[in-house]
Amino acid sequence: MSSHHHNSNNNTSECIPMLMKSTSNDITLTPSSSAPKNEKFSSPHKFYDMRSLTTKSSSGSSNGSSSTNGIIINNYGINNKNSFMTRICCHMMKGVQRNIQKCVAALVLISFFSIIFFTQYMDSSSPLVGLIHRDTKPMPLIHCQTLNKSPSDPSQTHDHRSEARLRIDSKVLVFVETTYSKLGREIAEELVYNRIKYKIEVAGKSLPVLTNLDKGRYGVIVFENLDKYLSMDKWNRELLDKYCREYSVGIVGFMSASEETLVGAQLKGFPLYVHTNLRLRDASLNPSSPVLRLTRAGDTAWGPLPGNDWAVFQHNHTTYEPLEFAQKNTLDYPNDGGIQPPLTTVLQDHGKLDNIQRIYFGAGLKFWLHRLLFLDALSYLSHGQLSVSLNRMILVDIDDIFVGERSTRLKPDDVHALISTQSRIAEMVPGFRFNLGFSGKYFHHGTKEENLGDDMLLRNVDKFTWFSHMWNHQQPHLYDNLTVLMNDMMLNKEFAKLKGIPLNSGYSVSPHHSGVYPVHELLYEAWKKVWNVKVTSTEEYPHLRPARLRRGFIHRNIMVLPRQTCGLFTHTMYIDRYPGGRDKLDESIQGGELFQTIVYNQINIFMTHMSNYGSDRLALYTFESVIKFLRCWTNLKLSSSPPLQLGDHYFKLHPDESDPIWGNPCEDARHLKIWSRNKSCDSLPKFLVIGPQKTGTTALYSFLSMHPSLASNLPSPDTFEEIQFFNGNNYYRGLDWYMSFFPLQNATTSNSVHIGTPSGSSTNARYFFEKSATYFDGDLVPKRAHQLLPNAKLVVILISPAKRAYSWYQHTRAHGDVIANNYSFYQVITASDTAPKPLRDLRNRCLNPGKYAQHLERWLAFYPAQQLHIIDGEQLRLNPIDVMNDLQRFLKIAPLMDYSNHLRFDTKKGFYCQVLNESRNKCLGKSKGRIYPEMDEKSTKILQRYYLSHNTALVKLLKKLGSRPIPTWLKNELSTTT
Repeated sequence: MSSHHHNSNNNTSECIPMLMKSTSNDITLTPSSSAPKNEKFSSPHKFYDMRSLTTKSSSGSSNGSSSTNGIIINNYGINNKNSFMTRICCHMMKGVQRNIQKCVAALVLISFFSIIFFTQYMDSSSPLVGLIHRDTKPMPLIHCQTLNKSPSDPSQTHDHRSEARLRIDSKVLVFVETTYSKLGREIAEELVYNRIKYKIEVAGKSLPVLTNLDKGRYGVIVFENLDKYLSMDKWNRELLDKYCREYSVGIVGFMSASEETLVGAQLKGFPLYVHTNLRLRDASLNPSSPVLRLTRAGDTAWGPLPGNDWAVFQHNHTTYEPLEFAQKNTLDYPNDGGIQPPLTTVLQDHGKLDNIQRIYFGAGLKFWLHRLLFLDALSYLSHGQLSVSLNRMILVDIDDIFVGERSTRLKPDDVHALISTQSRIAEMVPGFRFNLGFSGKYFHHGTKEENLGDDMLLRNVDKFTWFSHMWNHQQPHLYDNLTVLMNDMMLNKEFAKLKGIPLNSGYSVSPHHSGVYPVHELLYEAWKKVWNVKVTSTEEYPHLRPARLRRGFIHRNIMVLPRQTCGLFTHTMYIDRYPGGRDKLDESIQGGELFQTIVYNQINIFMTHMSNYGSDRLALYTFESVIKFLRCWTNLKLSSSPPLQLGDHYFKLHPDESDPIWGNPCEDARHLKIWSRNKSCDSLPKFLVIGPQKTGTTALYSFLSMHPSLASNLPSPDTFEEIQFFNGNNYYRGLDWYMSFFPLQNATTSNSVHIGTPSGSSTNARYFFEKSATYFDGDLVPKRAHQLLPNAKLVVILISPAKRAYSWYQHTRAHGDVIANNYSFYQVITASDTAPKPLRDLRNRCLNPGKYAQHLERWLAFYPAQQLHIIDGEQLRLNPIDVMNDLQRFLKIAPLMDYSNHLRFDTKKGFYCQVLNESRNKCLGKSKGRIYPEMDEKSTKILQRYYLSHNTALVKLLKKLGSRPIPTWLKNELSTTT
């Protein structure tokens, strides 16, 4: 038995050299004992060290052979007696070679069919797609220790409010390195997103005014670069620290990245040390920190943290308390396997050293958790004055129910998943229901299984809330006829009645947001008449991007709420086709854009599509995941309500948004696509004559109307040549109403004209202008005008403000004003603030428009100086020809009109009039050019003193604007007053 075993092992050993055969025909196994130690593994054809595989034979050997696990190997060669077995081994090796060839051929075939399979898998329209089983539906994998604990528990949140907040305004002062610095912009964006007021200052300059009477103007001071605070000059540093101590104002500082790496460097003036330019991972929070309010501790943000320029803090004083920790990245900083102590990345200074509380960030806002902590820092350091609400309301709209091509619609299993996911979300978001928007025309237009899905939706109609889309999914802005639009809506309403779909939601959404904004008036009218719509939503107001600036408004008593996107669109049905892959979607969910959208907005209406709930059911995965992640990391109290209640709540939170701001559809490519077809960019004025009143604006209007290349608006039945759109209730009538005063057929002429470079304009068109003298001193007018007409040029006429005030008083007397006819001019301009309101109103209309510099500054806050033309009203009266030539050059009108052939001084009227022929003039009406009694001396002196500071400010402004001559009347008034 032992001999047989010995031979068997020898036979096996003789096949081994064949596998290790080199270019040499002679194969030699050299014993490992003879291999030089310094050449071990250096030449595998010379030496084979077998010691790692051998054990010493229990029987030993004395004939020059060694035992290797029972395999006997001759030290000097292979015995010829085993040649038969060697041939058997060789034959076996040839068999192995043939098997390898077969395997290679099989792999080629498998690869070929895999490519075919993948092609059919990716093509949802392929006839073979039904034979391929897809199981790529992602499942929510969000888990944390706090997931099942209610975030509404008051014990988990801190109330930062204290009496100290009453001494400061809810505003943030932000010091940036430059006006274009990246972190500074991110800080500003974060504040805008959360509707927190702020002021930006470039560090290194003088401090702004910090107090207003006995109240601090700022609740928190933020330094984009902490070093700018530490290195402030002594005077400013002492002034700022004194303000912070006196008003209990805290400081937030961010460590700035730099090329120099600091190791244990001490912060100037503090027992605090920093290490910089680190790469970190696995962030966690200090659950006992009093700063945490919005942010929820208890979990770890696993994985590498963004950036390689992190700073960590070390301290040895009780004033400091860590707020956030992280670990060293073990790939960069290998350790011996021991537990590494956490590193402090965000640190709170309780102010025990100098009575100033501070919070230091070791990195900027690229890390999503820092965005939450920054909001908590503002809340804590402002004593609750800058706290954001913890209540969040969520509504998820599913557009296009019953709409969609075959193989993209819902099947019964998808409807089951929709209902079960809704139940799970409702456990975390009380009152949650999916809100389904339907287009009845496409009911039962899918495959047999998809039609069963349609039926299942209707069998469960009471489990959802419903709203009407368009019957045929047509965009409403394409309708020019109200009756046709209403008939299509009625078809959807009859379908809803037939199928038992509720009709009383008071909510509707337009396909592609068409007609909502820019407003298509027919849509609003049809909505009210057919569906009694009271609330809608859009992502287009005022623009789609940036999302942080989306707002709401009210038009025709319909509340328009901002609608949010979640990263899912009609075509995103499969996880493997998601742009950027699943990692990109998860990034949005886990601290990214979708997560932040809910954090920053108290009311969230999300747009999704029916196709997002079939196939891989990405919408179900997305919303269940983000809600779980919110519960893990925030103390937000989530809830849901029907759209009408959301609308009421939204405008209670933001009453200032109820008034719309009409933008120019021609400035936004998306808006142009959903703007009514019968509208034109040319139906808007290219310049405005903005006043003020009683300075000669009507005369200028008449001179401009003579120009063959210009066209004014149609007259208003109420305000004559003035539309007065931007400064009164007419603004709420909407853009369609305003544009109706500028019909294109009124601007057609054979004369060639050019004003600036208006886009898409015809060379044979007259260009519109508008004159409304009340625009000049309207508080909201510059902002409104700029939103609609950002490229318009502005024309202003200025005369002596005292003369203007007196002229207005006489104008109101001539028109029978009761107050003006019962009070002298002196009594009017000296009326106190306790006088009757009608008297105070007349006083203000006399005096306020004459504060020229103040009103011009407001216009210049929106329009650049090169779009503003100031006319000296005295020169317009005395020398209108030169004035009109200058104005034409400013407007860049070509060809120029020679006004010397069209204007002539009228001796009877005392001013220039239009020439009709050699003997006749056409002058303004009797109400223009009146001769009034001279102003009394007391009133003259009162007004000289009253307007002294305003006239001085006007001179400074004109000099600042450059190339603006100082009017003679202004020089005279200042010299007289002096």
